[in-house]
Amino acid sequence: MAKYVYDFTEGNRNLKDLLGGKGANLAEMTNLGLPVPPGFTITSEACRHYLAEGATPDALEQEVAEHLGALEERMGRRLGQADDPLLVSVRSGAKFSMPGMMETVLNIGLNDESVHGLAKQSGGNDRFAWDSYRRLIQMFGKTVLGIDGELFEHALETVKGDRQDTDLGAEELQTLVETFKGIVREQTGKDFPADPREQMRLAVMAVFDSWNAPRAILYRRQERIPADLGTAVNIVAMVFGNCGNDSGTGVAFTRDPGTGRQGVYGDYLQNAQGEDVVAGIRNTIPLQELERLDKRSYDELMTIMETLENHYRDLCDIEFTIERGKLWMLQTRVGKRTAAAAFCIAVQLVDQGLISMDEAVTRVTGDQLAMLMFPRFNGGAGKRRIAKGMNASPGAAVGKAVFSSERAVELAGQGENVILVRRETNPDDLVGMIAAQGVLTSRGGKTSHAAVVARGMGKTCVCGAEELEVSVSERRFTAPGGVVVTEGEVISIDGTSGVVYLGEVPVVDSSVVEYFEGAEPDEDLVKAVDRIMRHADAARRLGVRANADTPEDAARARRFGAEGIGLCRTEHMFLGERRQLVEDLVLATGTEERQAALDALEPHQKEDFVGIFQAMDGRPVTVRLIDPPLHEFLPDLVDLSVKVATGAATDKDRALLAAVRRLHEQNPMLGLRGVRLGLVIPGLFAMQVRAIAQAAREVPGARPEIMIPLVAAVQELEAVREEAVAILAEAGVDALVGTMIETPRAALTAGQIAEAAEFFSFGTNDLTQMVWGFSRDDVEASFFSRYLELGIFGVSPFETLDRDGVGRLVALAVADGRRSRPDLKIGICGEHGGDPDSVHFCHDTGLDYVSCSPFRIPVARLEAGRAALSDSDSDTR
Repeated sequence: MAKYVYDFTEGNRNLKDLLGGKGANLAEMTNLGLPVPPGFTITSEACRHYLAEGATPDALEQEVAEHLGALEERMGRRLGQADDPLLVSVRSGAKFSMPGMMETVLNIGLNDESVHGLAKQSGGNDRFAWDSYRRLIQMFGKTVLGIDGELFEHALETVKGDRQDTDLGAEELQTLVETFKGIVREQTGKDFPADPREQMRLAVMAVFDSWNAPRAILYRRQERIPADLGTAVNIVAMVFGNCGNDSGTGVAFTRDPGTGRQGVYGDYLQNAQGEDVVAGIRNTIPLQELERLDKRSYDELMTIMETLENHYRDLCDIEFTIERGKLWMLQTRVGKRTAAAAFCIAVQLVDQGLISMDEAVTRVTGDQLAMLMFPRFNGGAGKRRIAKGMNASPGAAVGKAVFSSERAVELAGQGENVILVRRETNPDDLVGMIAAQGVLTSRGGKTSHAAVVARGMGKTCVCGAEELEVSVSERRFTAPGGVVVTEGEVISIDGTSGVVYLGEVPVVDSSVVEYFEGAEPDEDLVKAVDRIMRHADAARRLGVRANADTPEDAARARRFGAEGIGLCRTEHMFLGERRQLVEDLVLATGTEERQAALDALEPHQKEDFVGIFQAMDGRPVTVRLIDPPLHEFLPDLVDLSVKVATGAATDKDRALLAAVRRLHEQNPMLGLRGVRLGLVIPGLFAMQVRAIAQAAREVPGARPEIMIPLVAAVQELEAVREEAVAILAEAGVDALVGTMIETPRAALTAGQIAEAAEFFSFGTNDLTQMVWGFSRDDVEASFFSRYLELGIFGVSPFETLDRDGVGRLVALAVADGRRSRPDLKIGICGEHGGDPDSVHFCHDTGLDYVSCSPFRIPVARLEAGRAALSDSDSDTR
């Protein structure tokens, strides 16, 4: 029979699938002998049952009762006992960290009777007891009963005025409790539930339900967390940080999550509960200040942090509470960090002997590397600096100030860059944070909701800019010196320094891009990137090539580490001034005119290939013969028709109109293009092959590979290949002749096609369109967002390769192709070649190389190394 409840003493960190990250790590800390309040975890399996069936498992109620009874016996108090109450927290805890996305309720067990018992328990501290009670009603009302949290906030602000919440006395808090209970009664038609066990049961159900809350769904989609995992629920004996100034709560990191530097990093709040810190409703003090306030607790915390980092062999994120001088550990997890910190920490841990270099490579990602390649501010010289906050998440962000998530989404949807400005963010702001270039808050520290979520998303964030007075209702903020910034004005925020500028600050290449361009690594981050990239390159099996159409692109690709060109698109060479030559080809009325047009194009093609072969210096260059329909190189049908209709057309315009009409297709991407064009227009492909061969003869060491596009039948390839091989032989040039697999039929008949092809290159952009039946230009803007919302896509199939559909065709083609030709060279040249997940698929499927845009080459190199090391790691287990 399934077991649905585990005591903290029964679990460990390897049970994250079942106990969630929080429960598994609470169990791990308990087993390490650290000071963890006792409690138990309801498994994610119980949540999945509840979400599927609409009811909890039959055995759950009894198991919870047994574990609660054991907890009561251990604590010597009963839940909600009138004269000496046991209080508990009910906390979510999924396998993967989802900060602030799901629910937590503190102080479960308080009611009109037990609040007096809590006061007695605390030595007559009435203020503490009533503060805890008002917190319960407020959190329970919003979280469990679905009441608008602003109603409670407004009531609290009315009582506080200009004071802090810690300045409220016991009588004021008691009055506030009655006000809060009135809000519950008015909004639900029922009294606040006084039965402690009913409070706990309802809170557990609320945590289960929060798995499918809109913000949780959005966060999972953003972070690509599977939707079917469910969340565990942790029932933990309460410890209180709001007992007075000898108590408090905090969040700590074993290293700086922004930079990776070792030291003391975190935030602390006296006389507060944990939600106060992450919500950012009061500004915290640096963790170092705790040493002055409570040296014994501080020293114990430092020892525990070192223990946890050595045990987990990674940066740890820790939540703790001090209750009247006694330290309690409430949570630990491997902490979220910026991309820069990820690289620095991985290398530091290698140098400390805690992990191997192999593991260091697998701990960073291509997505993180891409973040490091984004531009940075050019010092802000000459720009007006208006404020400074905490450098919560590095980067350079420029955009129009907006003061609500709704407005951020609206303007971003119109193509505007925006900065979301708030006093503090909460989980409901996630949609706005995703839409914005960066986040600026006037409250909160490096462990506030805004900071933690922004770091996880790779968004630039400045928090706790206390100099700013933010008025959300008036859509503006005021900075020192009387500077007023209203919605729509451009600001720039520097997440590395925490500085806020008025206006747009120019950006420059990041130091990591400068390193890839050839600069010597001269700072800790770049040195860390260099070490990891060298190790990834040594480990990877997959080659990495570039999609490059010009000598300039080819040269940059080489600097970024490309081992060749996997896709050189010749159609890009027919634009600009050469369009006239294409028009002559289309207008040719006989063999002589057509040949004259081709002869005029050939030297230009040769010149282009000479430059690319020289730039690649002996590395392979795969040249795709012309692919798009010819009409794409001609004037627009409507424009020409208007000219003719208005009498403004020349004789050539009229001839062009006739040609455009002749070539016009209802669905040109499925029409006369690719290999079909080469077969229908005699001499077109031959001209291109001659240009390639002549260029190769001029450039010593050139290694051309000729790719025939859009083949669907081996007979098409054979017809073109025969002519191409003859031209190459006549020129005395060795070159592979292969094809682009981009139609479903080509993938299904790959065994036949491989008999005539020396290499395959998968064009996954078109293959994805044809497999799904999508026209990418038409559908991405029209309904993809809705498909993502409905969960039909986890991610766009044009962004990450669709393994179940397109991927199966690729795998089939690889297997069948290699059966026919064991030495068949196979690569991928669609945009998926630079996508981290797709690179792993290519490695697993046995491709020889991936090809991507020059800027994505470092990402592909890193992910190819990670894929090889992941293989090696799995082989040893």
